[in-house]
Parts: sequence; structure tokens; C-alpha cells
Amino acid sequence: MTAAKSGDTIRIHYTGTLDDGSVFDSSEGREPLEFTLGSGQVIKGFDDGVTGMAVGEKKTVNIPCADAYGPVREEMRQDVPRAQIPAEIPLEQGMTLQMQSPDGHVLPVKVAQFDEETVTLDANHDLAGKDLTFALELVSIA
Repeated sequence: MTAAKSGDTIRIHYTGTLDDGSVFDSSEGREPLEFTLGSGQVIKGFDDGVTGMAVGEKKTVNIPCADAYGPVREEMRQDVPRAQIPAEIPLEQGMTLQMQSPDGHVLPVKVAQFDEETVTLDANHDLAGKDLTFALELVSIA
């Protein structure tokens, strides 16, 4: 049987869960995820988990946060004066805003907390600091 290797285009069904069993993403009811193995299109732990699988094979992989979205980084949180947020934007904790970096890149950030003076924005990925588990089923290798 052919095993999936770096450079192969694969199609895979998956369900991703957190330690508490809650599902954060799934291909259920959709087309399988297609990507080139080893190309950096998915997190390292997902790539590593799929490598060596055969078509039709099912398995579960546990991915520590270091091989997923990394740890929560305090430097990715920033306090900004409330006056820098347009007054017509009604702030809510957890809402997503977009910031522009000094080099012009658009960066999604979440409102972590706010008061009348300061807004704390968090650019960490929602899954940063979390270990992930994926149930995988390899559909095809090309």
C-alpha cells in the first residue's frame, strides 16, 4: 500500500477536538480537506500525523500546542487607548477587529477586555496554548 509522504496531495476527513472533548473544527458534511503534505499549509502536528497513512486508514493523533498554534504569547496582547477605536464600533469582549501592522499587513485581533480608557487587543490564535486531538481518515493520495 502507498503511504502518504511529503509532496503528495492528499484529501482527508478530520474532526478536531480539545481536551474537554469539544469539537473546534470538522470536515463532516463537507468535502475532504485537500493539501500538499509537508508544504506548511496545515499545522506541523497535522502534517506529521498524516505522514505514513494509507488510503482508507483511520487514526487519532494528539498534537501538543508546540506543534499546533504554539503557546499563548503575552507580546501578542496590546493595550491601546479607547480613543483609537472608532466611537461607532460598539465594543464587546471576544469580538474580532482588524489592525494594520506597521508594514501594512492586516491582522485580526480579539477584544480581550476594555474599559472607558483602554482596550486590550489579543492577536494570539484562538487555539494557541491548547493541545489538539484529530480523528483522521485518509481519503486519497495524488
